[in-house]
Amino acid sequence: MNKSDKIKQKLARMLVSAPKLSLALALILCAFLCAFAPKLAIDASTQTLLLENDKDLELWRDITKRYEIPNTLVIAYTPNSDLLSESSISTLAALSKDLAQIKGVKSVFSMLDAPLLLSSGLKFSDLLGTIPTLKDSNASKEAIKAEFLSSPFYKNSLVSSDFKTTALLLTLEPNSGYNEFIASITALENTLKNAENNTTAKTLLKEQRAAFKAYRDELRVAEHEQIAQIRQVIAKYNQNSQSRIPHQASSSQLFLGGINMIADDMIAFVRSDLATYGLATLLLCSLCLFVYYLQLRYVFLAIFICLVCVGAASGLFGLLGFEITVISSNYIALQLIITLSVVIHLINSYREFFRKKSSFSQKAIVYLALKERMSPCFFAIFTTIIGFISLVFSDIRPIISLGVMMSASITLSLILSFWLFGSIMSLLSKKSVNTAFERYFSLTTLCAKIALNLRARKVVFAISALGLCVGLWGISKLSVENSFIGYFKENTDIYKGMELIDNKLGGTVPLDIIISFKKDKKEPRNSSLDDEFADEFASSDAAQYWFNERRMSVLKSVNEYLKNKEFIGSVSSLADLLEVGKELNEGRELDALALALIYSSLSGERRELILTPFVSIENDELHFSVRTLDSDPRLKRAEFLRTLQNELNELVGKDADVKISGAMKLYTNMLDSLFGSQINSLGFVLLAFFATFWLIFASLRLAIIAICINILPLICVLGAMGLAGLSLDIMSITIGSISLGIGVDSAIHYIYRYKRELAHFKDSKKAIIASHASIGYALYYTSFAVFIGFGVMISSNFWPTIYFGALTDLVMFFMLASSLILLPSLLLSQSAYPANEKNKAKTTNAV
Repeated sequence: MNKSDKIKQKLARMLVSAPKLSLALALILCAFLCAFAPKLAIDASTQTLLLENDKDLELWRDITKRYEIPNTLVIAYTPNSDLLSESSISTLAALSKDLAQIKGVKSVFSMLDAPLLLSSGLKFSDLLGTIPTLKDSNASKEAIKAEFLSSPFYKNSLVSSDFKTTALLLTLEPNSGYNEFIASITALENTLKNAENNTTAKTLLKEQRAAFKAYRDELRVAEHEQIAQIRQVIAKYNQNSQSRIPHQASSSQLFLGGINMIADDMIAFVRSDLATYGLATLLLCSLCLFVYYLQLRYVFLAIFICLVCVGAASGLFGLLGFEITVISSNYIALQLIITLSVVIHLINSYREFFRKKSSFSQKAIVYLALKERMSPCFFAIFTTIIGFISLVFSDIRPIISLGVMMSASITLSLILSFWLFGSIMSLLSKKSVNTAFERYFSLTTLCAKIALNLRARKVVFAISALGLCVGLWGISKLSVENSFIGYFKENTDIYKGMELIDNKLGGTVPLDIIISFKKDKKEPRNSSLDDEFADEFASSDAAQYWFNERRMSVLKSVNEYLKNKEFIGSVSSLADLLEVGKELNEGRELDALALALIYSSLSGERRELILTPFVSIENDELHFSVRTLDSDPRLKRAEFLRTLQNELNELVGKDADVKISGAMKLYTNMLDSLFGSQINSLGFVLLAFFATFWLIFASLRLAIIAICINILPLICVLGAMGLAGLSLDIMSITIGSISLGIGVDSAIHYIYRYKRELAHFKDSKKAIIASHASIGYALYYTSFAVFIGFGVMISSNFWPTIYFGALTDLVMFFMLASSLILLPSLLLSQSAYPANEKNKAKTTNAV
């Protein structure tokens, strides 16, 4: 007896010799961990979808601070009457008033507050005075409508092109503390990079992170309450509209949009899915287990162990300060799969030994089951950890967290499953097992017949080769792509609101473009400014000379390009002022002198509204605030950004540098990085699997077969995604790790049992029959229970959950077929113990 067998015997004997003490210790440990489960928070903010150490992230934070870009929410208002009718205006005024009273809303900007420059008959010189708005303008409705539809400030942004929808812009109170925490933590992290042994910096960093988490949690609660209050106001006005016009389909509609709203809704969807589908999965898995075993003791035992393992893991993560994100929210479902697999293998092993050793005591049968399953379960979990640990190669903290969380949770599941199963089953009395399902359901027997038949094996190999080719073809069609609106179903309010804002109010996802002018050795003096004005406006920075012909030419050309660029909606820049100023200046374009006058004469409030968001004289920059059409299905974001960068570089030439940042850029960087890291780590994972298989099975041939069995389903799943037109996104891109993690278990369990049966029978075909009659049922039970349980996720309103459920089902289908048909076919084709002709006939009769 080797050393590993002695260890297995000792561990199994410990669990069954004193089951009451063993169970008590297990429950005490689990209760301690479960007590921390409520501390496990959900974080679905956009910060969790950003790439760590992304230079564009630093640029975006700098842009946000420099140009004082506010955090805004947008409400799309479509009244049932004309936008300028008295009822629409009065509703807009009342709505604005109610929204302005909500805590955290700094201001509300609507049509009522928009300066009317063109319809009021103003001249250029009037720009520096009081400008009328819709509240106090004497202009006709036709003139006001014409200005809203033609002004670069308002068209397709504040109002839609059909003049049926308008936007209310809610500027939220700035959270300066958030940015200060980020800056402080980043600075401390940089300090530690240069001096790892700086204990003071380590202590400060730990304190700052703890303080930041507490601050952010409070902020998140406040933001949720804020969103909830805004939605209550919107609901009130929607209800009032419908109550006034109960039979009219064109009643007023209001929809909310904005980054804060998206994050809040994502948290709500994640929380709902965790509760709803976790419970549904358990119920359906319970039903499957009862059908398999027809005995409640095994149903309750399996579900109890699954619940305890998930609860203990959740408590462990809560204790360690982990957080659930959109990405890691499926760790519960994944842990349920793997825990249920371990428990089913233990139950089936117990039932098998019960039938073979019916005269043995209950503890003896439990001991044999634990000892027999200990090695394959350990190696299955070990290789699964290798699959999930590949996620830590990412630069995205939530992806790294998912890898760490899954590795820790399935390790805990392995320990607790054996611990609880051994203790509880040792305390239960012996009871005859019901084998009705095995007798009457012949799927595993059918799979064995296919593998044993030479012609059928050839068909299996042909189908596998075809699946490999089609899968590779489908993979070639895969793209890394996703939209924020694509997370939600079309019948949800969030989708409808984002689509409406996208199509009628200039887009939803922001993009910032910075044109940085290169410094000349001698900046040419503006010839249009004579000495008189130069003396009047002279300053240390000579800011009034900034508006020269060179810069204004770049401004106009870039603005024109962006407004004609496909997939770009609203474009806001200093060029809007030039366009309106031209009309006010009797058709004459504003020259540098006029712009210098405006810059020097505008009050601070006016300057912040008109100039500060779009120009930084101190940094010699122009800022273009762009919104993209996120809902356009033709938009390929990475390609769009590359084209945009190249064309802008060509447009500005050598006079300036072009920098692009914003939500779309940051999210695309994250997806590209994740895809690259997963591809790079895939080779490492497969190599680690191969080495592990070779070590476990002590056979190069079996190691190659096991690798093939795992690669083919992965290729088929990814290929099916490509052929179905599904793009890899933040969730589906992890399906590779999931596929490998699940598939490894089945291959190891089957080959481990096959080797044992082969050593006993010295006949490969008999070994296949025996393996299908034993471990084959455990593989089938696990796969089908999970398939049914995860099928309920397809009814979610959150597409990542839907994709996860569908792809998991597809993985389980391919893995089951691969393990019960392709794997034995390969084993028979490469068998070291070929059956002779006499044994062939006996084997066929046995099946």
